[in-house]
Amino acid sequence: MIVVLSLLVVALVVVVFLQQPKFGQTPDGDRLERIKKSPNYRNGSFQNRSHTPDLTEGVSYYAVLKEFLFTEKKRVKPSDSIPSTKTDLLNLDPDKNILVWFGHSSYFMQLDGKRILVDPVLSGAASPLSFTTPSFPGTDAYTVVDIPEIDYLFISHDHWDHTDHETLLQLKPKVKKVICGLGTGQHFEHWGYAATSMIEEDWDMQIHLDKGFVAHTVTARHFSGRGLQRNKALWTSFVFQTPSFQIFIGGDSGYDTHFAEIGNKFGQFDLVILENGQYDKSWKYIHMMPEEVLKAAKDLHAKRLFPVHSSKFALANHAWDEPLVKITEFNREVNIPLVTPIIGEQINMNDTTQRFNTWWVNINNRNKNSDIASTR
Repeated sequence: MIVVLSLLVVALVVVVFLQQPKFGQTPDGDRLERIKKSPNYRNGSFQNRSHTPDLTEGVSYYAVLKEFLFTEKKRVKPSDSIPSTKTDLLNLDPDKNILVWFGHSSYFMQLDGKRILVDPVLSGAASPLSFTTPSFPGTDAYTVVDIPEIDYLFISHDHWDHTDHETLLQLKPKVKKVICGLGTGQHFEHWGYAATSMIEEDWDMQIHLDKGFVAHTVTARHFSGRGLQRNKALWTSFVFQTPSFQIFIGGDSGYDTHFAEIGNKFGQFDLVILENGQYDKSWKYIHMMPEEVLKAAKDLHAKRLFPVHSSKFALANHAWDEPLVKITEFNREVNIPLVTPIIGEQINMNDTTQRFNTWWVNINNRNKNSDIASTR
């Protein structure tokens, strides 16, 4: 009886916890009816276009949980502060075409006079329990106060490290339009965003935003969900076209043939932004390994590659700097110009010759010097 009562109490606590606004809402009403008509929605949930198991063949959930909880993980967090600088976004020259990274997959762009924000997570954590995934020291250089009025807010999917409730609530008065995958708008309306500000689409749709500004929703290979239910909203990548640029906004995606299909359809990209981090051989279908990131960039005919999804949160078992170390190493053979700024540094979108420091090496060297000094 005591065991049964204890389980009931735990279940009740979980149910109450999941009712918090930050978990969002699953689609209903007219939105759900629209979703049911999608060719990518079957059996009550959205589906990837190719077979995409959560875990690699031969890997069990028990093995993954055991590794996560009991295996010693080396250097998943930096032992020194991540470097950053501060670009004044509120007083930018309107003629400048720049990108500024906030760490992980959050970044700001100003292109041809429009201000764009992608997957902003500025609250210092990437989960409903902030103490479980705090941001690395030095990575919270920016808050919502530093963000100007935003013309287009792109949301790739509703995972906590891409759709941050606290940040989005504070941003609400500054955002003109939200562009996201089908179903994700339910969260935003639940959080007080006007329905008229939402543009949510299925894959393979063209969205005319303003004269000369077009967004295309394109295939990604991932999943969605903020609570116990999964895949009720669509995950997506974007092709963003302005009068001067064509940008690939990748969000999260495992490697597959869709990158080559997108590259063949849209041609060369001025900048390709792809996830590179929080990967593992145990879930290789839903996140890319570093060598696959370079394959995807080649498929997309990238003039420059900006690898993101690292350097702010420890969501996987690899060393915090491994994604940048590996992609830099592998790229010696591929030789795609890499964009690897520190947080807050201006990426000049008009200057394809701009070079960036391997700043993560400096952190490692500082750590090694400190270890040597401590032994003397």
